[in-house]
Amino acid sequence: MRDFNYELKQLCQRNQDGSYATRADRERILELIADQLHELGYRHMHATSLRAKHVTALVDRWHKEQIAPGTFKNRMAQLRWLAEKNGTPKIMANSNDAYGISRRVYVTNVSKASELERERLAQIDDRYSQVSLELQQAFGLRRKESILTRPEWADRGNLLVLKAQWTKGGRAREIPIRTAEQRRVLDKAKQLAGNGSLIPKGMRYVEQLKRFETQCAKVGIHKVHGLRHHYAQERYRELTGWECPANGGPKSKELTPVHKEIDHEARLTISHELGHGRESVTSVYLGR
Repeated sequence: MRDFNYELKQLCQRNQDGSYATRADRERILELIADQLHELGYRHMHATSLRAKHVTALVDRWHKEQIAPGTFKNRMAQLRWLAEKNGTPKIMANSNDAYGISRRVYVTNVSKASELERERLAQIDDRYSQVSLELQQAFGLRRKESILTRPEWADRGNLLVLKAQWTKGGRAREIPIRTAEQRRVLDKAKQLAGNGSLIPKGMRYVEQLKRFETQCAKVGIHKVHGLRHHYAQERYRELTGWECPANGGPKSKELTPVHKEIDHEARLTISHELGHGRESVTSVYLGR
C-alpha cells in the first residue's frame, strides 16, 4: 500500500465524524482520490501534501469522465474535509461553481428507472452483492442500506423496518412488504445473512462496498440508483392507477383536483418509503 493511501486510511480511522456509513464512504472516496492522483503522475504524496494543483487535476479528470453532479459534489466534499483536517482549507474555492460543477437537475420528466437483468445478475460471483442488488430493486433501498440492513431483524411480517444507523441522514423508516417477490427476496437475504447484515464475516462495510462496485462493473451493471427509480414508479402506478409523468403519464397541470389529491398522497407515501423528508424530492423519480 502506498504511503498516501495508508495515511489517508489512518486519518479516517482517527476522525470519527458522521455516521458509520458516512465514514466508510469517506474512506472509500479518499482511497479513490489517492489512486487517481497516482495515475495522474503525482507520486510520493502524503496525507498533508494536497494542494490546489491536485484539486484542479482531479476536477479536470472528473469533468472529462462526465461523472454525475451528485457524485462530483460528494468527492469535492471529501477533498474539503481533507483540506480542513490538514489546516489548509484555502487551497479550495468555497463554491463548487468555481470549478464549473453543474447543479443537480431535479425535474426532467425523463425516466431514469432501471431493472435488473437476470442474466447479468446470475454472472455476479459474490452472493452478498447479488442479494444486495435484489433488495435495492424490491424495496427501493439505497446501496448502503442494502448492505448494512440486517434482514432477520428488519423483517416484521408485513413491514421491513430500517434502523436509523443503516440509513442516509439517520432517518429510521418502514417499508411495506406487499408482494410475493419482496417476500422471496427478503427470505433469500435472511437465509444468507443469518443474524447479521449483508457484509460477510471478517469484512468491513467499506470492503464489501468496494467488492460490490467491482462485481457490478465486471458484469456491466451500472447506475444502480435506477433501481430506486424503478421502485418509486411501480409504487406510484400501484397507488394512483396511472403512470407517473416520467413514464409517460399525465403531468400535474393535466390532473383534475381529485386526481391531484391522489397524486399528492401517493408522493408523500413514496417519499417516506424511500427515506426522504420532502414530497418535492419525488419529482426526481417520478417527474412532475
